[in-house]
Amino acid sequence: MTNATRVTVGVISDTHGLLRPEARAALDGCEHIIHAGDVGSPQILAQLRALAPTTVVRGNVDTASWAMSLPLTDVVEIGSLHFYVLHDLAALDLDPKAAGLAAVISGHTHRPAADVRNGVLYLNPGSAGPRRFKLPIALARLEVVSGRISHRIIELG
Repeated sequence: MTNATRVTVGVISDTHGLLRPEARAALDGCEHIIHAGDVGSPQILAQLRALAPTTVVRGNVDTASWAMSLPLTDVVEIGSLHFYVLHDLAALDLDPKAAGLAAVISGHTHRPAADVRNGVLYLNPGSAGPRRFKLPIALARLEVVSGRISHRIIELG
């Protein structure tokens, strides 16, 4: 029996220039971090990259010159799986299943959500930045083990 390879991925979005200590603590131990846009400042990326390699896409508030080099979409390979990352799910312009993607990761709505459609995980970690209305402050963690994904949305205090 061989040992299964486990990769822990932190998923965060809509930080809007604020990386809370609770968010940093929740991302501790992740081997990779995905930020689904609305970063808000380059300091956020520096803080995340100090924790783990980070994949990031540009959100609609990321309009300053530092953000222009960020892609609007990206594909990240974790283990043998491919994750499509974009900020606003409404901008999705491909069929994830046909493209061989295991997950679509987005942000924008500030509402944490996860569901599986046609065998593809659609994950929005919610907003980890400043509170908006009465929506929770949240992020997510993914575990990729032997080609399978499990997810957990974590509400921050």
